[in-house]
Amino acid sequence: MSARREAAAELGEVLRRLTDAAVSTEVPTAALHDVTARLREVLPELTAVRRKPGEAAAVDQDGPPQRVYNLVVGQGNPMSPPMTVELVDGAAIGTVELGLAYEGPPSYVHGGVSATLLDQILGHAHAAWFGRPAMTAKLAMRYRAPVPLATPLRIVGRVLDGGPGQRWTSSVGTIATAAEPDVVLVEAEGNFVLPTAEQARRLFGAIEEEQLVGEAF
Repeated sequence: MSARREAAAELGEVLRRLTDAAVSTEVPTAALHDVTARLREVLPELTAVRRKPGEAAAVDQDGPPQRVYNLVVGQGNPMSPPMTVELVDGAAIGTVELGLAYEGPPSYVHGGVSATLLDQILGHAHAAWFGRPAMTAKLAMRYRAPVPLATPLRIVGRVLDGGPGQRWTSSVGTIATAAEPDVVLVEAEGNFVLPTAEQARRLFGAIEEEQLVGEAF
């Protein structure tokens, strides 16, 4: 890992811990005001040089293609859990544990977060299938049971069809606990499309395709 990526990942981890502390703290109100004042002091240093939407982050260009600030898997993004992903026998398998920052109903994961995890894992499955990123065209969700917080989760995505030369595929994804991987809590059916070169240029402009690897659009 390059020095810049290591620094971005370290900052992301500290901010994730800060976020978890912020949503779980029960310290006195005066302590909240004090911490807020101290955090405001460091903002100017981080915002002195900023990128604009559509600009590739410098850290993504510092080594092999990677989305360090991806919402789900990016180690530098404080909103990312982050989920780790591996490819096994044609399936993309994600592992993650979610804290209070991702809570919906008390003690359970927000349903929108479950959809985000499944969209991401299907993006990885299609990138492996096509050899390049595909775009989500449709994502249908079915919530079978609540997803628990503070519990290791297993997220799996598989492409069902779509051969060489085809631009459209269908796929399925599931969320279960790592302890009970066969008990599906949430499932999704997705349709993805491989953008043409012209569509990619129109949508993403100067961003190189390599910089989108591992991204669920």
